[in-house]
Amino acid sequence: MSITVLRKYLRDNRRGFLGWALSITAVAAMYSSMWPVMGKNSGLAGAIDSFPEALRDAFHLQDYGTVAGYFGSTVYGLLVPILLAVFAVSAGARAIAGDEEAGTLELVLAHPVGRVRLAVSRWLAVLAAILLAGTVLLVVELAIRVPAGFAALSTANLAAMTFQLVLFGCCFASIAFGIGAWTGRRTYATAGGGYLTVVAYLGDSFLPQINGLHWSQYLSPFHWYLGGEPLANGIRWSHCALLAGVGLIFATIGIGGFSRRDIAQGGARD
Repeated sequence: MSITVLRKYLRDNRRGFLGWALSITAVAAMYSSMWPVMGKNSGLAGAIDSFPEALRDAFHLQDYGTVAGYFGSTVYGLLVPILLAVFAVSAGARAIAGDEEAGTLELVLAHPVGRVRLAVSRWLAVLAAILLAGTVLLVVELAIRVPAGFAALSTANLAAMTFQLVLFGCCFASIAFGIGAWTGRRTYATAGGGYLTVVAYLGDSFLPQINGLHWSQYLSPFHWYLGGEPLANGIRWSHCALLAGVGLIFATIGIGGFSRRDIAQGGARD
């Protein structure tokens, strides 16, 4: 790893990274502040409880009238993870494949830095950007926790939820990064990361409602992120290991492919 490369990549992309962090946090804060109006609305909670069980399971709408249930289904159950996944996939796809498609990667490699060091440094920079987004989100949520009336969510459980959210984002960023580093094609990385995000979401939400496909949720990063209910139960370490492990596998394979292929041939491997 090169600290110089990592810092430069973060500095060059600071506006985009900070913009995503603030946007994700703004959406989370907006829906968090609605808890006193929507979450404590007994009529709305009763209407949601009348939904078919399969629908409630698909959208994580169980216990909507409780603070953990409301935040698990709205703030952290759909909006924030989807936005973070979009950010993660786009950032991961761009880290190597973006410069390669733009024809500027060879200029970067002309400096005294090896391919592996470059790739590892940029991968870690993307993960640092996701960590920044999670940190900003947690700080703001803790700041509005009492004024917005969701002090029943403990600091520890909010931190646990954010920790698993960051690992969730790092997983999808690493998937897109690995595909981009292996192929040299940003389009492939974005499409592949986006496709796997959609499949993972369906695997945790709708596919388990089909007879014989309940097992699909156990293969989904969305389930690893949310299935253990961190807002109520704290960190689920086995799920964290799965998120980190899948991301590490994709990143390692991508870096290995990047270190061997011929960049001058449009991303084709030797």
